[in-house]
Amino acid sequence: MNPASTARTAVGTALLEDFSLEMTGKDIPKLEEAHDTIPQGTRINITFLGNEDLPMRLAAARAVKRLGFVPVPHISARRLGSRADFERFLAGLRADGTSDDVFLVGGDPTHPEGSYADSLALIDTGLLREYGVRHVGIAGYPEGHPVIDGASLWSALRDKHRALAAQSLEGDVITQFGFDVDPVLAWVEEVRDRGIGLPIRIGVPGPAGVRRLMAYAARFGVGTSASVVKKYGFSLTNLMGTAGPDRFLRDLAAAYEPATHGDLKIHFYTFGGLRATSDWAARFRKESLA
Repeated sequence: MNPASTARTAVGTALLEDFSLEMTGKDIPKLEEAHDTIPQGTRINITFLGNEDLPMRLAAARAVKRLGFVPVPHISARRLGSRADFERFLAGLRADGTSDDVFLVGGDPTHPEGSYADSLALIDTGLLREYGVRHVGIAGYPEGHPVIDGASLWSALRDKHRALAAQSLEGDVITQFGFDVDPVLAWVEEVRDRGIGLPIRIGVPGPAGVRRLMAYAARFGVGTSASVVKKYGFSLTNLMGTAGPDRFLRDLAAAYEPATHGDLKIHFYTFGGLRATSDWAARFRKESLA
């Protein structure tokens, strides 16, 4: 292997160090099944779905901690009915010793169910530190958002970055997944140009059926032109197959410049396939080092 290839391989495997995963409150059995394939200490985000309740969310965070991982519960601003709901969730996390890390998101509802319209409103309450939160994840959208314009997205990212700093909260950014490295890294460069130095976790779909990937991509406004998905490694004319992020991560490793892009890591959207994703990551890393 020539020096350039060796360097790219080192960068690619480094990107997979300290990757994070995502699960729902219903995925505890899947996590228990997969736990021996996931590195201890892995950060595991727990989504905040409308069809799950507080006991399910707290139970999932406890399970993540019990199995040796770092729970990162999501808190959806627009799904909170009241300040009391917010405090009940935070209090439950603190009581279970799972409140250190959270991920804040606006959430899917068009209209807030309570008084919190976005994740900045949650930060501005000052409640996070009060209940033991030390690290806050926020969302990034390299390819935009289906209902939020670009200028508003940049303003929100700037304001959340400033609010976290003002409250001495650590943070990082987790991006929506995509199939094309070019817009992702262009967005990262603009984040850095705007003076935001937070670590960024690049959202990547775990191995999944092509039809499922297309459904999620349509929901979140991710580019799925024929040329883009061809770069990713599958075809829009064959929706029955499966696809993994091999090509995306190789392209990312080839283009990643730490001096330009800063601290980047990988966040896997597992679509329920925790074991399939963790197995894939171990296999990809082994093959890259071979």
